[in-house]
Amino acid sequence: MTEHVEVRRGAYHDSVSLMQVSRQVATSPGVTAAQVAMATDLNVDVLRGMGFEVPADARPNDLLLAVRGEDDAAVQAALATAAAALDGLRTASQQAGGFGDAPAPRTLGRAVDAGGATLALVSVPGPYAVVEALDAIEHGVSVMVFSDNVPVEDEVQLKDLAAERDVLVMGPDCGTAVVGGVALGFANVVDRGPVGIVAASGTGAQQVMALLDAAGLGVSHCLGVGGRDLSAAVAGRSTRQALAALAADEGTERIVVVSKPPAPEVLADLEAHAAGLAVPVHWATLGPGRPDLTAAVEEVVAAAGGSLGEGWPPQWHPRRDPDGTAARQEGESLLLDGLDEAPERDLGSPTWALAPDPAEGGHDTATAPGTYLRGLFCGGTLADEAMLVAGEALGPIRSNTPLSPELALGTDLRADAHVVIDFGDDRLTRGRAHPMIDPTLRLERIAAEAADPTCGVLLLDLVLGHGAHPDPAPELAAAVTAARATAADAGRELPVVVSLTGTPGDPQDLSACARQLTAAGAHVHLSNAAAARHAVELLAREEER
Repeated sequence: MTEHVEVRRGAYHDSVSLMQVSRQVATSPGVTAAQVAMATDLNVDVLRGMGFEVPADARPNDLLLAVRGEDDAAVQAALATAAAALDGLRTASQQAGGFGDAPAPRTLGRAVDAGGATLALVSVPGPYAVVEALDAIEHGVSVMVFSDNVPVEDEVQLKDLAAERDVLVMGPDCGTAVVGGVALGFANVVDRGPVGIVAASGTGAQQVMALLDAAGLGVSHCLGVGGRDLSAAVAGRSTRQALAALAADEGTERIVVVSKPPAPEVLADLEAHAAGLAVPVHWATLGPGRPDLTAAVEEVVAAAGGSLGEGWPPQWHPRRDPDGTAARQEGESLLLDGLDEAPERDLGSPTWALAPDPAEGGHDTATAPGTYLRGLFCGGTLADEAMLVAGEALGPIRSNTPLSPELALGTDLRADAHVVIDFGDDRLTRGRAHPMIDPTLRLERIAAEAADPTCGVLLLDLVLGHGAHPDPAPELAAAVTAARATAADAGRELPVVVSLTGTPGDPQDLSACARQLTAAGAHVHLSNAAAARHAVELLAREEER
């Protein structure tokens, strides 16, 4: 093995861009490990955990480039890939324009003043994000804080100051927004229209945007507020600001609030507040006994005078063999319906073991093959919704982001039970790209579940749009094909259901993704809730066999 660790002094790039560079380098031929990241304490610890020797004098404003390969040629090729990718980032930055011959601003506030901006985006390590966000607020602009790992007390301070200055804090940990038709972070391509979205959820907002788009309704703005905004600690501070902003917007005729399960008292307070606004407010706030995201969108469409028609919500299914079973080999798919186009713990780096032999003390020999649903998600809100929907029929579901604390998984993320894993959880993205960019961990777990005889149905998600993997379907389709083949070799049928969130305008091509997945044998649904229900139905069929 050959190893190279390089420190580039003062060479700052934002974390999202570096995640994409790391992905390119890590997939270079012959590379066994790679990371391109700023030298924050967290990233230094991650690199040392990977076995790299990081120079002691590396500072948070320095760029670290670490590569390990099978030989020197592989490492040099990977370094060339990294250099080209980083040069591309610099070129894009230079083409964005400057301020003539004047010195570039050294602070965010000065950049706001110099450029006349009305919105700032902060994507720096969490410990530094609060200072930058405060600078933006002090200079009178709203701010989107993409950064995570910001203490909740700092979040409250930021949002209280923003309310005083009559600006909006989107975040922290705000991954999705669309402002005036411009996508920020992870976002889908949608038409402008009359529906405004306030989102305490990234993939939840994307699911709602995709369903609205399929129903023919456009979006005026999607204002993210951060995943904790509807918690008891933050109490909906940014949600109130966002509701006020959208209610005053001439292009917004109705508003949808999207959230993971909120604190009940916060939701009740916000519902009372929204009742006094001049525009109607709809609630896509998940929770036991509450409508799922698809049902919430259907309510919006009906209130707007729209019609959903036959084939709603859009879905795609694999071609079936004459005996009625799904085709196992890749081939042309059949489009039946749809578009023409928890407690804090250190999870470490999980390793997915294959299913233990019952004779060696592994799974309970009384457990019937194909008993359990296994959901492997990139989107946290989509995982929550799947647990809520499937749990109505299946009962308790174990998870690393459980609906109640007693259902939390252990550090190995395994259980002889129904399981849903959110691979986008902060504890699984420390030092690595979000699974919407780098799906490696999930792909490994798909293979492990395929070899587990207690796995009856696989439920997956795939989220398209700006910021996500540019071409995710081939890898996932290959993993589905391999998983179904592994199960077939063991004499099992392994149904796979995929929740596909996207629009025809997304760069990944929604229809092409659906075709590749159905060709691999997966059932594909635009509605995440419909996908969860279909998975439950397929599990019941497997148990009847």
